[in-house]
Amino acid sequence: MIKTDKLENTEIILKSISYLESRGFTNIKADATDCEIPKSYIRKSTGVKITPDIVAMKNGRKYFFEISLKSDTPKLLKSKWLFLDTLSRMNSNRFRIITTKGHFKFTADMLEDINLSNKTPIKI
Repeated sequence: MIKTDKLENTEIILKSISYLESRGFTNIKADATDCEIPKSYIRKSTGVKITPDIVAMKNGRKYFFEISLKSDTPKLLKSKWLFLDTLSRMNSNRFRIITTKGHFKFTADMLEDINLSNKTPIKI
């Protein structure tokens, strides 16, 4: 999600956190109001700040999670997903996308547009 969407959809982030906790993830950091915020990355060329929605640990491996919701700025969302995917592959981490009912088609189209069709979204 981009920053403007995070303010409106904090309940989805909290629901995703409880889902991840039930699946055995620990040390969960989320970009929500009552949680510890994960590390942010700044793009030097534009100064845009990129913060993953959720970062968690499982079996000694770091996982980056992005919440996929319909957005008015898909170009910014695509670049964020590509950056997080590249970052996770560089450091032998994992990148996953979480989506909810009503956003499956949007998520599938976005993943196909940026050639990440091998990613299967987690449906909550």
